[in-house]
Amino acid sequence: MCLQRTINHIVHLSHLYHTICLTMSSSSLRTLQESGAKINQELYQKFTNVVSSLPCSPALTRHPLYRHDNGWYAALAPMVSTMVADACFSARPSDIVIATMPKSGTTWIKAMLYSTVHRREHPADGPDHPLNSLGPHECLKLLEYQLYIRNRIPNLDGLPDPRLFAAHALLVSLPRSVMRMGCKIVYVCRDPKDALISHWNFVNKFRARDGLEALSVETAADFFCDGVTLFGPYWDHVLGYWRAHQVHPQKVLFFRYEEMIGDPAAHVRKLAQFVGRPFCMEEEEAGAVEAIVRLCSFEHMTGLDVAKHGVTELVVSMAENSWFFRRGQVGDWENYLSRETARRIDAITEARFKGSGLRV
Repeated sequence: MCLQRTINHIVHLSHLYHTICLTMSSSSLRTLQESGAKINQELYQKFTNVVSSLPCSPALTRHPLYRHDNGWYAALAPMVSTMVADACFSARPSDIVIATMPKSGTTWIKAMLYSTVHRREHPADGPDHPLNSLGPHECLKLLEYQLYIRNRIPNLDGLPDPRLFAAHALLVSLPRSVMRMGCKIVYVCRDPKDALISHWNFVNKFRARDGLEALSVETAADFFCDGVTLFGPYWDHVLGYWRAHQVHPQKVLFFRYEEMIGDPAAHVRKLAQFVGRPFCMEEEEAGAVEAIVRLCSFEHMTGLDVAKHGVTELVVSMAENSWFFRRGQVGDWENYLSRETARRIDAITEARFKGSGLRV
């Protein structure tokens, strides 16, 4: 409760600052904005002090993970960014937020949502489509990994509706304005074993770049089962959004990665319907859905120059875009996990999801 009171106090100060900005004269506002960088730095430092006081644990990454009062873990920088986003992000009712645990189909669902929402101004089969040159992570950015980072408080007011964002945070730690304004949330759930393997592989790329020894899959599995994973525990993350979907299906769309692989066209249609932009008969006959599926396909995206040679700025460091594309296969965990480890994860999943109506 002490942590939450501290956070609430900082959030209150942030909201007070924005209220003052709205009521000041233009000349006074310019004076205040000139000191904005210092104010931002102080806000980040306050949250850094809060996070630094939390219990921490070694983990897969080279950075220790801190444990939030809500039960999830993150490295210091992304946890601070999550708190800053909560304090400063002003949602609109028309905003759409993608939510995922890391390495659970984030890149794919970003591409799918962006191309679906913007299909009128950017036809999916057009050679100059933004996804062909910028990539999904530049077209639709993560709040806590790409926007509210490194002492920045981005001005998002000029973005046209609907604004599209993404987040890795648990439902309980999304910016409060998202829930207060009734924004639509698109969640993607992936089999925990495949999500584990994908995340383990991703982290080891960072470790190799930094000259560190790769961690074994057994070590990764131990952390995963103990819930010491980025924005985990996995089961809490999934259940939070699943229950919200059950209560408010018109506000929270719940996709399973494995079902998306099986029928991507059906999921593009569901996505379009959910965000209020269903495909008309003319679009269906013209093959608009199939064009989006092709544009967002693993084969197409991995063949792009931006995927092969581009980089993306994240809260902790730069990441090569090629690292976001591995295999995307269902059941790839069988090539890495022992049967004993797989049974251990399955047993936890069965116990945690019992009675929820959710199966993965």
